[in-house]
Amino acid sequence: MRNYCLLLYFIFIGIALQAQETAMNTSEIAVFKEKVIASAKTTKTIKTDFVQYKHLDFLSDDVKTSGNMVFKAPGLVKWEYTNPYQYSVVFKEDQLLINDGGTKSKVDIGNSKLFKKLNQLIVNSVKGNMFSDADFTVSFIKSSKYNKAVFIPKDKKIASYIASFELLFNKDDAQVYEVKMIEPSQDFTRIVFSNRTLNGPVNDSVFNN
Repeated sequence: MRNYCLLLYFIFIGIALQAQETAMNTSEIAVFKEKVIASAKTTKTIKTDFVQYKHLDFLSDDVKTSGNMVFKAPGLVKWEYTNPYQYSVVFKEDQLLINDGGTKSKVDIGNSKLFKKLNQLIVNSVKGNMFSDADFTVSFIKSSKYNKAVFIPKDKKIASYIASFELLFNKDDAQVYEVKMIEPSQDFTRIVFSNRTLNGPVNDSVFNN
């Protein structure tokens, strides 16, 4: 029994070490960025399911919602929540199109530098290509299971909404599979993608909302 317990101990230690995060060195960063940028350039459309977890410090459990997301280059994005409620939002040109269970509204973000920046942030995070953005300090982290880029905003207005922004990438195809937005309060939103389809047909009418 004692030997069995020791064996389990070493197995768990091995798993923990395997998943340990470490900083990338300069050459690893260059290779990683090149792979992500190449993948982003060839990505014309994305269809994917997602599960979103909203962590609020005063709640014992995260608030869980789910739905699907559609992206079409160069900058059309639709987030559609289907469970436990019906809600969709479309980022289209300089407008935010909202459909809240059939009640539609429109927000003009063209005159707001902050909202335009947040929209650009969302579009680029979906594609996985944010490395050329001078408004963030970026650190690069690796593990045996994924690569991670952590973005910290330099702009004070953006930092008042987002303390940091984390993207987790698949090691094989350099596609984003998880996004985490951490607020100054340390509450956070975590979005996990699944069932992703790349470069399939997407009609522009999807984004009419």
